Amino acid sequence: MKNLWKKIYGGLVVSFLLLTLPLSVWAEKVILLHTNDIHCGVEDNIGLAKVAQYKKDLLKETPYVALVDAGDAVQGAPVGKLSGGMSVVKMMNAAGYDFLIPGNHEFDYGMEQFFKLAKKQKTGYYSANFVNLPTNKLVLPPYKMMTFGKKKIAFLGATTPSTFINSTPQFFQNEKGQFIYGFCEDKEGTKLYNQLQKYIDQARGEGADYVVLVAHLGSDGSIPVWSSEAVIKNTTGIDVLIDGHSHELYEREVFNKKGEKVLLAQTGTKMKSVGKVEINDNGQITATLIKELKDADPGVLKVIAKENKRFEKILNNPMGETLVDLTIDDPVTGERRIRNGETNLGDLVADAYRNVLKTDVAMINGGGIRVNLAKGTLTYNDLLAAFPFGNMCAVVDCTGQQILDALEMGAANYPEENGGFFQVSGLTYTIDSKIPSTVKMDDKGNFVSVAGVRRVKDVMVNGQPLDPQGDYTVGGVTYILKSGGNGMTMFRDAVLLSDGDISDVDAINEFIKTHLNGKVKEGYEKPEGQGRIKILQ
Repeated sequence: MKNLWKKIYGGLVVSFLLLTLPLSVWAEKVILLHTNDIHCGVEDNIGLAKVAQYKKDLLKETPYVALVDAGDAVQGAPVGKLSGGMSVVKMMNAAGYDFLIPGNHEFDYGMEQFFKLAKKQKTGYYSANFVNLPTNKLVLPPYKMMTFGKKKIAFLGATTPSTFINSTPQFFQNEKGQFIYGFCEDKEGTKLYNQLQKYIDQARGEGADYVVLVAHLGSDGSIPVWSSEAVIKNTTGIDVLIDGHSHELYEREVFNKKGEKVLLAQTGTKMKSVGKVEINDNGQITATLIKELKDADPGVLKVIAKENKRFEKILNNPMGETLVDLTIDDPVTGERRIRNGETNLGDLVADAYRNVLKTDVAMINGGGIRVNLAKGTLTYNDLLAAFPFGNMCAVVDCTGQQILDALEMGAANYPEENGGFFQVSGLTYTIDSKIPSTVKMDDKGNFVSVAGVRRVKDVMVNGQPLDPQGDYTVGGVTYILKSGGNGMTMFRDAVLLSDGDISDVDAINEFIKTHLNGKVKEGYEKPEGQGRIKILQ
């Protein structure tokens, strides 16, 4: 009987210890939190402070937590531009990032400033394919080995070879115009695959149980051979690929060169979500995109407030003046018009893009223009209120047919509102509302084709009929021209000439200052615009 009680009592003690011991003593689940393409949007959506607090909360449950970012954090809003990215570096340091890579826009302030940013980042930057061409040596460390209990994880960095297109080429050249930096670029993608495979194998050789590739490569709209999926399909040894660059939200599995599953995840942009990857004891890897968090880290909030205050005076400084009310509304009804008709603010913005980007035409989705600009002094903050998305400008080379399809798609819902309704510069067009729309879309609302008679007609480019087979440069925002926003898939096959060289607000500001001598007046007096869009009722 005594032996029986000993067994029972002993079992109860063991059970009690198992229940009361911290999870980390008997389980080694590793949690990886990840962000990408923050573009200075530290207070947008979830916000950086909440992500930082979430990491702290998880660390109370297990010591095996890491926070990583897949690039394009320091550019995209005034606080980034005015500080050369340094304010965002301070914010990310406060948030407690463990691993960072440079996206293409980390280089937007020039190479000298990039190295300053890299030095100030507590964890530094990593990239396995950023090469000094004269020495053929890596500019940055390729990976970082971290230990989580018994698990060793190698975090490997990769930066898109399209950085040359998406940033300023001169930054990577010497005074003779010769490229002195490279990203393992070639037409086939082989150099990139081989380079990454080299360091995957090296990390495995050093004892890595898992390899997590943190990459600024992208999927939709990215150059196919340099996309995240292409890298997975042409390599082995990657367990997880945390992605960026294309501003998408996804978590899916892709088969590698050996037919093994690799988890691929991306969180969108501007803190739309935070990714959570869990590597369990049994080797199972799962992923979740989290779009809501409750609590914010007060220390991070304090740093953000301090950095914002540094530029408060600059943001409130006058940037120009408008002598007329610039509106998105109908002058008669007072209802919003920017999404189903022309307005003077729409004309102004389209003119800004066409002139600053130096294109044949400009096409601006009405949904990207949010509030009126009242007569009087214009500040940077006023422009940010009207254009709050932090959109970056883009230029594509496309056919007249692609322009026709885009205009037709934009007018498909008329007279109902459509965020993809186009305000234009350099062209005029007519919508015959008596003709029902024959635009065909897929189940996600993306443009497929025009099945019948078109309701958009009489399209003129700088006074000449648009040629469907002609070649035109179009200025606008990456959301439309690169990412296919508002279902504008017709631009996916266009040649991307410029991507992210200037933000929408900066382009508008430059147009007002340089082209209008600081004052908006002649040509923009009519709230209904200059008659670029005619609608037949």
